[in-house]
Amino acid sequence: MFRLFLNWRILLFLIAIVIVTGTIFYSQYLANKIAADERQRVETWVEAGKSLINSPEDADTKLVSTILTHNDDIPIIQVNEEGVIIEHINIDTTKAIGDSSYFYDKLKQFRKQHPPIVYTDPLNGQKDYYYYGASKLLREVQYYPLVQLLIVALFIVVTVYAISTSNRSVQNQLWAGMAKETAHQLGTPVTSLQGWVEMLKENPANDKITRELAKDVDRLQLVSDRFSKIGSKPSLEPRELLGQVNGVIEYIKRRASGKVQFLVYSNENFIPVELSAALFDWVIENLLKNALDALEGKGTIKVDIRSSPQQVIIDVTDTGKGISAANLARVFKPGFTTKRRGWGLGLTLSKRIIEQYHQGQLFVKSSEPGKGTTFRIVLKRSAG
Repeated sequence: MFRLFLNWRILLFLIAIVIVTGTIFYSQYLANKIAADERQRVETWVEAGKSLINSPEDADTKLVSTILTHNDDIPIIQVNEEGVIIEHINIDTTKAIGDSSYFYDKLKQFRKQHPPIVYTDPLNGQKDYYYYGASKLLREVQYYPLVQLLIVALFIVVTVYAISTSNRSVQNQLWAGMAKETAHQLGTPVTSLQGWVEMLKENPANDKITRELAKDVDRLQLVSDRFSKIGSKPSLEPRELLGQVNGVIEYIKRRASGKVQFLVYSNENFIPVELSAALFDWVIENLLKNALDALEGKGTIKVDIRSSPQQVIIDVTDTGKGISAANLARVFKPGFTTKRRGWGLGLTLSKRIIEQYHQGQLFVKSSEPGKGTTFRIVLKRSAG
């Protein structure tokens, strides 16, 4: 599915490049063509104006007048050899009110856009310079590629978002289906084992075996309960956080090496939060197990709990081998693991439990190879 999504993104990117590139080239072609046509129009307008001035009184000036009045979109400024503005057309004169430099600012702008059209008076040899700007049509054609680019970018964003949302929905359904099926498959043998344990309890000689077997069966029941809760949205109940965390730490401590030290710090003795206890314990258990794996049998695991009126922060820190910078962005991806055994789903499920079910945050606060890693959980504090 990831490859399919990646291929879709590449295809959309290539389509966007083709559309934008083609649009830019064609728009540039049109802009150059319109610019050449406008320069020809300005030259004709200049010739018509001079022709009208120098024509005899009885000459037919209908054509010349038509040419002069036909230009209603190209702004033109006429200056003499001294740079003094003589005439201007198609420029918004209302903007010049209170601004004596407005027309000269426009002149400076036009000089950058096009070279002037120079007219030399045949009688006295004086030169007039006609500077002109882009018409509204030319400006629209020049800006069209930007508009097209925004449209294409919006199309890509909407399409990628739709595909991503669809994939996420399918993934969520797959998670739920797998979790429910796992809980269902575990349910029957666990129930059967519970029955066998009860039968063994009837014989006092089996007391020691029965106690240990009952612990394992209860553990299997807990795992089944966790998977059933992942398959559907669990209900959150008021819990005391410090006691909840300490319970998991005690469970992990019994299974850890004697060379591993567990430290717990908290700025309060009673911290009320809304939790799904079974799922939250799973998250803490995953983080502690990962910390144990990172220590490789020796070191310190510190759990630091800090609360404020609005939220609770839980930092799980180990002094293990750390996470390389290349792997930091992948630690929560499904299937990622540095262990020889394992499916790479523990942290993925943990992040889902904290962020989707508890509306909190789970992320790597810091990590340095050879020195250790800190995972941070952020939860909302309840009003308890």
